[in-house]
Amino acid sequence: MAELGISTFGETTPVEKTGETYSHDERIRQLVKEIELADVVGLDVYGIGEHHREDFAVSAPEIVLAAGAVNTKQIKLTSAVSILSSMDPVRLYQQYATIDALSNGRAEIMAGRG
Repeated sequence: MAELGISTFGETTPVEKTGETYSHDERIRQLVKEIELADVVGLDVYGIGEHHREDFAVSAPEIVLAAGAVNTKQIKLTSAVSILSSMDPVRLYQQYATIDALSNGRAEIMAGRG
């Protein structure tokens, strides 16, 4: 069955229509609220990717997903994508196992090679 969801890297580039920009702090808080809203409206999955550049707010998606897990009930929470070549795979597993515990079994890892 097809799933409908959202994925993001937490972009902080100016909003095209308004030119408004957000700090990394603001953008991360927005992402947690977006996860909660996506759950309320019935989306199936919310994925957050990892980037280490100035124009992206999320360098640790597992922490943002853990924050989103606390106040959601149904939505799956996933990395989009975890780069295995740049991290300890055991630690990655343990981090997502913790999110899985917080979310009552809704965490997933999408792994890539970078």
